Amino acid sequence: METAIRPDEAQIWDWLSQVPDPEIPVISLTDLGIIRDVEWQDDTLVVTVTPTYSGCPATTIINLDIESALRDHGIDKLRLDRRLSPPWTTDWLTKEGRQKLADYGIAAPIDGTAADGRLVGRIARLAGTSNLVITCPRCGSNATQKISQFGSTPCKASYRCTDCLEPFDYFKCI
Repeated sequence: METAIRPDEAQIWDWLSQVPDPEIPVISLTDLGIIRDVEWQDDTLVVTVTPTYSGCPATTIINLDIESALRDHGIDKLRLDRRLSPPWTTDWLTKEGRQKLADYGIAAPIDGTAADGRLVGRIARLAGTSNLVITCPRCGSNATQKISQFGSTPCKASYRCTDCLEPFDYFKCI
């Protein structure tokens, strides 16, 4: 009887880096920063996932995609753990992920502008009164305006560039 070789965690991270986000398929789950940990516990692979927010409608699909990808690579014993604390933040997006969003036409969140725990800052962001300048991912202009707090998915807002007149999504800071 042959003993199966267990893939190391680096290999598993590589496999997971090829699983696209179901709502924004140009970015992987690892670029999004929602895969928090991968570890072997005895003979079971445990993958810890933090959804972008607790009510994210894509969570079930994401979990199924993770399971499918890993089972396709021969992982039979698998457990997905959901971790809500600390909550996901847009600061967890990788540099590569931010660039992929921009190349796709979605303005990535500005580094360091995610929720910082201060109620006043959070209220300003939600109310749209913060002084953030959102750059157009199509032409690079800072002459942009918010059209709607809600975009094509709950995690995006709709913007328009007043220079090139193109609409675009902004991945909200969370």
